[in-house]
Amino acid sequence: MRSSPVTLADVAAQAGVSRMTVSKVVNKQPGISDSTRQRVLQVIDELGYTAHPSARALAGGRTDTLGVVVPSIGPQYISEVVRGADLVAYEAGLDLLISTTQEDTAHERQNVGRLSRGLVDGLLMVLPRSLDRYAATLKQSGVPVVIIAAANTTMPFPLVDADHYRGARLAVAHLLELGHRRIGFIAGRADTTASLERLRGYREGLLTAGLPFDAALIRPGEYTQPGGFQAAQALLDLPERPTAIFAANDVSAFGAVEAVKDRGLRVPHDVSVIGFDDIPQAGQVHPALTTVRQPLVDMGAAGTRQLLNLLQGVGSVSDRLVLPTELVIRASTSPLTP
Repeated sequence: MRSSPVTLADVAAQAGVSRMTVSKVVNKQPGISDSTRQRVLQVIDELGYTAHPSARALAGGRTDTLGVVVPSIGPQYISEVVRGADLVAYEAGLDLLISTTQEDTAHERQNVGRLSRGLVDGLLMVLPRSLDRYAATLKQSGVPVVIIAAANTTMPFPLVDADHYRGARLAVAHLLELGHRRIGFIAGRADTTASLERLRGYREGLLTAGLPFDAALIRPGEYTQPGGFQAAQALLDLPERPTAIFAANDVSAFGAVEAVKDRGLRVPHDVSVIGFDDIPQAGQVHPALTTVRQPLVDMGAAGTRQLLNLLQGVGSVSDRLVLPTELVIRASTSPLTP
């Protein structure tokens, strides 16, 4: 059994051609007859030869790989976006190389630097935290980049996002239609545009209904389940507790539901709860969560198509592509009971 990896020279010797010819075949370059190309490809398949991405890049070819930079691979939000990206990449005959940052800003910059130096043909960045600190350098590298759900919207790269403001307005309108007037809000992270837009939608939804703004009804949840639990506890401790809670994402909504149950109250009979995102788990919990659906899979797919258009130099690329959100009514909201 062979212990060392198959080299380009091994393929050349077996196929009876030069190493330059093998390199041209691997990198899909012209100047090779169809019969020679097929013979080299057959030997590559027989020997199991795989070109190193960096070597292919140095040779002037492509890696046929797209880099995807994500905070982590645990949250369902991330996995749904990546699923959409993978569907489009697979159809295009490309692979994904996923890099996690664990929300460490220095690690994010380091990983992006490595990927942009020949490991991938383009970068898809999901929820980058510190892109503003190295955006100019990344732009100068010449690597095509598309952002999905950036912390802010001033980056010099194409952005794919969802309509957070409209989604929040839909959530508030739903609760108002059910008769709720005292509606608590569990905010996300203050350093993201998405969180601020959802807060704006909440406030303006109440204002449009003629309801006064009450700062006591807003509590930070940081997009986490423990944060949602603590925020809901604070809301339920108010002298006049809310009859409904709108959480800035599904995960914090799960925490809010736990807090309501922890008080011996019922969802939705005593307190209605609505989330945002519509991750798969939202339809699996009890009661099933009413939420605002972000088209997460579509966002990943759209971002990848944008990236492919940049790579191929064909098709349109939008500076800011905003996909619609929609209300998904399930069992965690109900009309206000007297």
